Amino acid sequence: MTIFRFYTLLALLFMTWPVLTASAVPAAELTALQKAAGLQATYDKTTTFKADFSQTSAMKLSRRQREGRGSLVIKKPGLIRWDYLEPDHQVIISDGRRISMYFAEAEQLIVMPAQEYLQSDVTYAFFAGQGDLSRDFEVEEPGGDYCCGAPPDLMLTPKQPHPQVEYLFLWLSDDFLIERMQIFDHYGSVNDLTFSELKVNPPVAPETFEFTPPPGTEIIEQ
Repeated sequence: MTIFRFYTLLALLFMTWPVLTASAVPAAELTALQKAAGLQATYDKTTTFKADFSQTSAMKLSRRQREGRGSLVIKKPGLIRWDYLEPDHQVIISDGRRISMYFAEAEQLIVMPAQEYLQSDVTYAFFAGQGDLSRDFEVEEPGGDYCCGAPPDLMLTPKQPHPQVEYLFLWLSDDFLIERMQIFDHYGSVNDLTFSELKVNPPVAPETFEFTPPPGTEIIEQ
C-alpha cells in the first residue's frame, strides 16, 4: 500500500489557489512580495476550487520514488477532499472537525480529530481563513542555481519552526496560476506536485465531502 504522508497534502492546500493581480504584469516581472500579496488577496475571495494533480515523493539518498495522481476539491471554510487514483485508490476528507482516510488496498478507513492533527499547522490555518502569508512565512526570491527545468518563482519558509516543512518552492504561469509546487522537509525529502485542469469557484455539492466505505471495511477511530 502506498500512503502519501498527510501533512504534505495539508501543507500544500492553500497554495493550490490561483494567483491573480489587478494588472496584466506577468508574474515573472513582479517581486516576491508582490506575488505573495496577489496570492493572499485572491485567496481571501476564493470560496471553492477543483484541480487534477500528479505527485512525486522522493527521499534523500534514495533512488526510489513514489508517484501518484488524482483530483482534489476544496471548499472554504475547512472542507477538503483528495482522491488518489494511482498507484492505488485512496480518499482523504477533512470536514473541519474530522479527517477520514480510506485505503482501498488495506480495506481500512482511519478517522481522527482534525483539531488535534492540525492545530499546530500554520499552512492549515491559512487555508481555514485564519492565516496570513507575510505573517507566517518568509517570502523570498529563490536564490542560487536550480538544477531541474525552469527556476521557481517563490520560496516560502515558515517563520515559526514547522515539524515537517522546511521550505516550499512555487512555479506560476503567465496568468498567475500555480502550476507546480515542491515541499521540502527537514530530512531532505521532497514532494513535487503539478496541477492541471484548475477551476476556480465552481459549484461544489455538500455530499462531495461525505464518504461511505465499501462493506467489510475496517474502521479505525483514533
